[in-house]
Amino acid sequence: MLESLRLCFHITLRNWTVYKKDLIANISPTVADPALILISLGLGLGGYLTNVEGMTYMQYLAPGLTVATALFTSFFESSYGFYVRMTFENVFKAMLTTPIGVEEIVFGELIWVALKGAVMAICVAVVLAICGFMANPWLIPALGVVGFLVALPCGAMGLLATAYVRNINQFQTVYSFLIAPLYFLSGIFFPIDQMAAPVRIVADFFPLIHGVRLAQSLFWDKGIFDAFAYSGTILLVQSAVLCAWSYSKIRKKLVS
Repeated sequence: MLESLRLCFHITLRNWTVYKKDLIANISPTVADPALILISLGLGLGGYLTNVEGMTYMQYLAPGLTVATALFTSFFESSYGFYVRMTFENVFKAMLTTPIGVEEIVFGELIWVALKGAVMAICVAVVLAICGFMANPWLIPALGVVGFLVALPCGAMGLLATAYVRNINQFQTVYSFLIAPLYFLSGIFFPIDQMAAPVRIVADFFPLIHGVRLAQSLFWDKGIFDAFAYSGTILLVQSAVLCAWSYSKIRKKLVS
C-alpha cells in the first residue's frame, strides 16, 4: 500500500516537473480569466445589479469564479492533457514497463489534478481577497480544501471523457454539453434557487454547485459548518464514485 502510494506521488511529481518549466505561462490564464470576468461582468452588469442577496454583484461573483478555476484546471488536465500523454507522447506505455502500474498512473494523475486545483483556487482567492471581496482573508487556506474537493471529481470526469472519446476533437462535444452547462448553471453568475426545479435537481448531481456553496460560505463567512456538512459530504461521495468509475474505464485504454 505504501509503495503504491509512493509511486502515485512519482506520477504527480513528474507532472509538476513538466508543468513548472512554463510556470508563468501555465498559471497566467488561470488567474487572469477570473479577474477579467469579474471586471467585465462585475463592473458592467454590476452597475445594474446593485443588490444580489444583499451584496454587490462583484461580491457575489467572486466565490464562484474561484471554484470554477478548480473545475477547468482539473478537467482540461485530465482530458486533453491525459489524452496527449497517453496517445501522442506514449508516456504511460513507458511507465508501465517500470514497477508503476495502471492503478498508480490513474490515482497519481488524480492526486495531481486535485492538488493543482487546490493551489489554483488559493491563488485566485488571494487576488480576490486583496481586492476586498473576502470577508475574512484568514479563511483562504480553507479554499484550498474546496479546490481539492472540486478538482478531484471534476478530474475524474475528465478521465471518463478520455475513456470514451475516439479522437481528441470529441472533447469539444464533452465541453459543450457537459462542462459549459455545469459552469453556467451552478450558481456562479446568479442564485440557482431562481431556476426551475428540474434545473436545480440536475445541478445538484454535479460537483461544481456544491463547491460554489462551500466557497460562498467561506467568502461571506457565514454558514460554513452547515455548508461543509452538506456539500462537503456530497463532494466526497461524488469523488469516490467518479474516481472508481473513471479508473475502471480508463484502465481498459491503458492496457489495450
